[in-house]
Amino acid sequence: MSTPHDTPDDSPDGGPDRTAQTADPTTVRAAGCVLWRRSPFGGELELCLVHRPKYDDWSHPKGKLKRGEDWLACALREVAEETGYAARPGPYLHAVHYVAQDRPKEVRYWAAEAGAGRFVPNDEVDRLLWLPPAAARERLTQPRDGALVDALLTALHLT
Repeated sequence: MSTPHDTPDDSPDGGPDRTAQTADPTTVRAAGCVLWRRSPFGGELELCLVHRPKYDDWSHPKGKLKRGEDWLACALREVAEETGYAARPGPYLHAVHYVAQDRPKEVRYWAAEAGAGRFVPNDEVDRLLWLPPAAARERLTQPRDGALVDALLTALHLT
């Protein structure tokens, strides 16, 4: 069962040790962002979701940490790689823990406002959508990712 939650070392910057050093080498470490913007057509809040053809799923942009990489640096790199947009990081949201391919996985997420950029489809991400929060929650493939929508709204003081 997967539940999003904060772990004791989850401070706003991702914890006291911001790299992926851990006593459990089997845990896959990843980071991502709930990327948001104000719609160019009316100013309403929109969230960015990406479609990964390998898994045929809709999710928030995220990816695995590189050796020695900072959690937040990974999250921002993955946003740029998967969406083509620069991201201005905001508050740390929380970590999500689950099992993927028989290995424990930890993904830490930040709120991030979209900056300049343009999406170009690639092998890893073939589609991108900007959706209002309720529609984004419905489109997300994994129910656990919906809690991140709520965490973003709370962080932006919209709930």
